[in-house]
Amino acid sequence: MNKTEILALIQFFSLRKTYNFLKLYVSFLISKTSKSSKIYGLPMALSIEPTTACNLGCPECPSGLKQFTRKTGNLSTSLNKKIVDELSGNLTYINYYFQGEPYINPHFFDFVSYANSKKIFCATSTNGHFLNDENCKKTIESGLKRLIISIDGNNQETYEVYRKNGRFEKVIEGTKNILRWKKKLNSNYPHIIYQFLVVKTNEHLIDQMKTLASEIGVNELRIKTAQFYNFKNGNELIPENDKYSRYIKTLNGQYKLKNKLSNHCWRMWSSAVITVNGGIVPCCFDKDAKHTLGDVKKNKFSEIWRSKSYNSFRNQIFSDRSQIEICKNCSEGTKVWA
Repeated sequence: MNKTEILALIQFFSLRKTYNFLKLYVSFLISKTSKSSKIYGLPMALSIEPTTACNLGCPECPSGLKQFTRKTGNLSTSLNKKIVDELSGNLTYINYYFQGEPYINPHFFDFVSYANSKKIFCATSTNGHFLNDENCKKTIESGLKRLIISIDGNNQETYEVYRKNGRFEKVIEGTKNILRWKKKLNSNYPHIIYQFLVVKTNEHLIDQMKTLASEIGVNELRIKTAQFYNFKNGNELIPENDKYSRYIKTLNGQYKLKNKLSNHCWRMWSSAVITVNGGIVPCCFDKDAKHTLGDVKKNKFSEIWRSKSYNSFRNQIFSDRSQIEICKNCSEGTKVWA
């Protein structure tokens, strides 16, 4: 986070939220030491999924490729309100993104506005194709604090290699729109980040992307490593420069995850993901929600959070994390920042 974002986050903090964080961290340390899950607080952060629909067809994205087993749909305002109302006293941060393109949901601005009114720092990630004048104005008025715009090339040719069906100039136009509306409404927010997903076909563009980000005037350029589902035998999009890859080639010619999977995970205590239909999954690597641990439409979040099934999943982390499918591609420790 930059200085402006940190100041916004501090304004949303309270004694209750600080106490909740301390309870979470202490319970994590106790659990890590005893190898047995104990949970004393509620999550300080959430990812809430506005939609599973997307207008693009990126080759490593199950949403874009329509490869989900779960149905395409939109989050409702009533479900968002239920979640926020129950957790707002302890919640510091909501990322309104999981799968899909958030701006497709017509109620997206209502979600952010409501959470913002409850003193919660809100962020989202977009492919930038829906940033017209009306949406840019509403974005700023909603109180969104961070906007990540995915842009993986510096022209149409390099951009569309990964962002299938995408239009580079549309992203540039949308970025200029949101910057213009920030200025017009005299707003410091949202903090705008260009996110550059590095693959083999664009890894030579790092310097050019820094120049582009500077010329456009976004607040930050973030370099992100790409996740590949079938990486063991290689993938034509894995970067040649190990610095920008989550994977490393072994002596036998196969690939493995670069970082070591330790048998603990702070995310299981600090945050959770809620799908478009109210399912709770442990983290953002469970894209198809195969490890759904409860349904907030049917039960209170707090009951699910402390349930036997949730604690059982946390305990699996302590025994052998490498045997949990969604953990096998975890990028914790492999992020690269510009």
